[in-house]
Amino acid sequence: MKIRAALVATLAGALLAASAYAADYPSKPVRVIVPYVAGGAADITARVIAQKMAVSMGATFVVENKPGANGMIGTDYVAKAAPDGYTLLLDASGPLVVNPTLYKKTPYDPVADLAPISQITSYQYVLVVPQQSPIRSVDELIAAARAKPGQLSYGSAGVGAGGHLAGELLSVMTQTQLTHIPYKGNAQALTDVLGGQLSFTFDTVVTATPHLRSGKLRGYAVSGPRRAEALPDIPTMEELGFRDFVVTQFQGLLAPAGTDPAIIARLHDEVVRAARQPDVIQKLQTEGGNEIVAGTPQAFARQIQEDLQRYRKLIADAHVQAE
Repeated sequence: MKIRAALVATLAGALLAASAYAADYPSKPVRVIVPYVAGGAADITARVIAQKMAVSMGATFVVENKPGANGMIGTDYVAKAAPDGYTLLLDASGPLVVNPTLYKKTPYDPVADLAPISQITSYQYVLVVPQQSPIRSVDELIAAARAKPGQLSYGSAGVGAGGHLAGELLSVMTQTQLTHIPYKGNAQALTDVLGGQLSFTFDTVVTATPHLRSGKLRGYAVSGPRRAEALPDIPTMEELGFRDFVVTQFQGLLAPAGTDPAIIARLHDEVVRAARQPDVIQKLQTEGGNEIVAGTPQAFARQIQEDLQRYRKLIADAHVQAE
């Protein structure tokens, strides 16, 4: 009985200590690691959200860029950091759900080594062709691909990028041969579509929209489960009969696995508060082409698991190999 009482007392003391620690959090600067170069979409999201959290929590949030290896260097850095709430990760779909299915081995496990805090945003792609293209619909594009196997080309930001995976999914679903041209970024692929060097591409909604409105591009379908707010007249691939055609990307905040649940809950509340502010919506949604999600840790964990399964199957079916 004395041993049991001592054990109970020890556990109670540990819980009280953890609770006190969480209540005092944050008591020093919080680092937010972005596994990409400064100025990109994830970096912008990190800085917008971190600035708001710093104000509301009365703390210092420092955004640090640790790019390299398709986002794996920065992601692994946080996965191996102390789970004390002072090293966080603003990550995207690539390192968390594409790389683990594309590469034979990654230095981290996105499920076991990281604790989701909140999926902040989601964004999708739009299938576009150049103004001078004779293709007038998705059906015509598929017909052309069947008539001339391998002659229709599309570009993306690289192997495993969202635009590449959308093209591979279209190829698998229609049993057509489409030629993928990998670039070092979406901008280069879009330039070659505009110039007619590529047959089509799945470009991000935010970068394609100005060219669609000017008439330099024509858009026929978006890749998400719902129509894009910026392009309400363009149907989803599912609306056109392509069942379960969903290719979206996310940005979200995570911590090392083992972080105190009370700290996770506090950070989640602050992310939601930040993401719902009008100037954040203006920057990330209206200007950035994202859908604001600001979901729960549990919902983010489910999204990661679902995307891992979706991309694992697609990459296997399409025989995609890392560069």
